[in-house]
Amino acid sequence: MMRCAHAFVALAGACVGSCALAQAYPAKPVRIINPYAAGGGMDFLIRPLAQKMAESMKGVFVIDNRAGANGMIGMELTAKAPADGYTLAVSTTGAMPMNAALYPKLPYDCLKDFAPISNFAESAFILSVHPSVPVGSVKDLIALAKARPAEVSYASFGIGSSPHFGAELFMLMTGVKLLHVPYKGSAPAVADLVAGHVMSSFDSMQSTMPFIRSKRLRALGLAALKRSSAAPDIPTISEQGVTGFEVGSWYGLLAPANTPREIVSRLNAELVKALATPEIRDSIKSVGTEPIGNTPDEFAAQIRNDLAKWSKVARAANMRVE
Repeated sequence: MMRCAHAFVALAGACVGSCALAQAYPAKPVRIINPYAAGGGMDFLIRPLAQKMAESMKGVFVIDNRAGANGMIGMELTAKAPADGYTLAVSTTGAMPMNAALYPKLPYDCLKDFAPISNFAESAFILSVHPSVPVGSVKDLIALAKARPAEVSYASFGIGSSPHFGAELFMLMTGVKLLHVPYKGSAPAVADLVAGHVMSSFDSMQSTMPFIRSKRLRALGLAALKRSSAAPDIPTISEQGVTGFEVGSWYGLLAPANTPREIVSRLNAELVKALATPEIRDSIKSVGTEPIGNTPDEFAAQIRNDLAKWSKVARAANMRVE
């Protein structure tokens, strides 16, 4: 009985300590590393969300942009940071599972070096073309690409970027051959597409919808399994015959591995609460992105599944960067 009593006291002490840790956090500013450039799509999503969380938690959240190498610089910095809850990172499908599928010597392990907190938003990509391209549907584009192998060009924002992976998956599923034209970012890729210097692109709704609405680009299909409420008139690529085709990006919050579970759970709860507010949901949806807010375990499973999916695509398409 005495041993049981001591064990109960020890367990109770541990629980009190965990609760105190979560309640005291954050006791100093929390840095959120954004591995992409300031002013980009990730900045637009994370800054109001971080501000809402800071207000609720009575703390300070500072966004630290560390762009470069398709997100690798910022993610490596996060992976090597102290696991105390005061360094977090936002990331995407491209910087995590796609990089891991492409680079054999990635300076971080996307499964072992991070503690997922939540996927807070997702954006399906749109396959769009310059209006001069004589196609009006995905089937038309496939027919054109089969008639002119490796002549129909598509823009991406770099080798191994999400649009590159999306196009490779499209080619694998349709049997066509497209011409890859890589750029150093989404902005120059979209600019050349709008100017007609390249014929097509898979890119986010944030980047392309303003040009689609102004008729400077023509949307052929949404790379999702169901239509978007932000653009319900755009049919999915899947419903046009490429069954199951899906490519886009999630936007997630992560901490270094071994960050105390109490802090991860607290951050998850605060993020989900912020996502439930009308102003944050409206802000996210305004650019064609859907708010998510899943659990740490659900987000971890999503990263594992994406790694398996894109690794398979990389092997089948012989995508490799040393």
